[in-house]
Amino acid sequence: MSRHILIHLLLSALMALTLALPARAEIEVQDLTAEGGIDLWLVEDHTIPFVALELRFRGGASLDAPGKRGATNLMTGLLEEGAGDMDSREFARQAEALATSFSYSAGDDAIGVSARFLSENRDAAVDLLRQSLIDPVFNQKSIDRVRGQVVSNIQSDVTNPHAIAARTFDAQTFGDHPYATSTDGTLDSIATITRDDLIAAHKAALVKDRLYIAAVGDITAEQLIALVARLTDGLPDTSNIALPGNADITLPGGTKVVDFDTPQSVVTFAQPGIDRDDPDFFAAYLLNQILGGGGFESRLMQEVREKRGLTYGVYSYLVDRDGAQLWMGQVASANDRVAQAIEVIRDEWAKMRETGVTEAELQDAKTYMTGAYPLRFDGNAPIANIAVEMQIEGLPTDYIATRNDQVNAVTLEQINRVAREYLDPEKLSFVVVGKPEGLPE
Repeated sequence: MSRHILIHLLLSALMALTLALPARAEIEVQDLTAEGGIDLWLVEDHTIPFVALELRFRGGASLDAPGKRGATNLMTGLLEEGAGDMDSREFARQAEALATSFSYSAGDDAIGVSARFLSENRDAAVDLLRQSLIDPVFNQKSIDRVRGQVVSNIQSDVTNPHAIAARTFDAQTFGDHPYATSTDGTLDSIATITRDDLIAAHKAALVKDRLYIAAVGDITAEQLIALVARLTDGLPDTSNIALPGNADITLPGGTKVVDFDTPQSVVTFAQPGIDRDDPDFFAAYLLNQILGGGGFESRLMQEVREKRGLTYGVYSYLVDRDGAQLWMGQVASANDRVAQAIEVIRDEWAKMRETGVTEAELQDAKTYMTGAYPLRFDGNAPIANIAVEMQIEGLPTDYIATRNDQVNAVTLEQINRVAREYLDPEKLSFVVVGKPEGLPE
């Protein structure tokens, strides 16, 4: 058996071991600063020779230049397609030889980079990762191939009712903000993107002063600071494109129907949400858990599915983007029953606003949310991902330890005040994709 295969098997075994570890409720986060002022969070764990590293570059696909929608997403998809003097095959071969794994993604608000590597290969793995971030090749063959994959996704979405609902909702809600269009771009916009556009998108997005990093595993503070200095050497200090700011949200209430030939209508709905920094956030979070976030026990599920059989599933959730906060939900129902499903959702929304929740419902929601929280911390990689998301949200390092206390501090009086102040059935706006019967726009 070759050394490469042995190392690969070892990495796989270590990753499996980290996933098998008991969930850790108490996690000590070190807040560090690297050269150039880059903020680092570290959770040391030397039980296994393995490190999970998470990077986030704030801005993401919202930094696309005018007329070049999809450039940041395409650029991100090309970061692993060769770097320096390596083509995509050689880059993949070197990553495999080191038994390391990298992944890259572009979202509305950030570009995400994930790295996993063994302690013995740390320096070489970081050097390889750095080349992908600093010196991507962007050769035409890879551009054409990855562009073809994106085009295939866009074409597939044309006949996907869920994608149509999301696209219609975004266009209606976010006006001229980047959130109004897909990060993939359109068939027209992506066809015009050149290699120079990708270089410009790379320069705008991957910059030091919008970078957040979290590491979990077999590495000390001194080692992590040195690692990040080497990893980010060569990145621009700042971007030439400003962050887009807040979206001007339009939620007029009512229903918009998109005619689409399908036996079951797909529905997306939303009203204005609440900022993560708002003192009432946890009350709203618990309120949503009771309304539509709690699986089969939520009020929407009970009323729409269990009592009336109008759907297999209905749920609601809070959305907190950098430039927009929404209280959203989704449901799907037969065309001849979707009007009734929407009516029940509106009624439950209004009922919760008017009468609030009971003490028993509040305690059940608290029990679930506080009990489920430690289960998220079931390995180095999930912890690193949570830590970097906490950073970019501006949460303190002791949030993990205090979060359940904040949940338990919500009172019945507070949650019912939040229900009255925030739930707004008049602004609850529905986008329906299908052939709904008896549903006026």
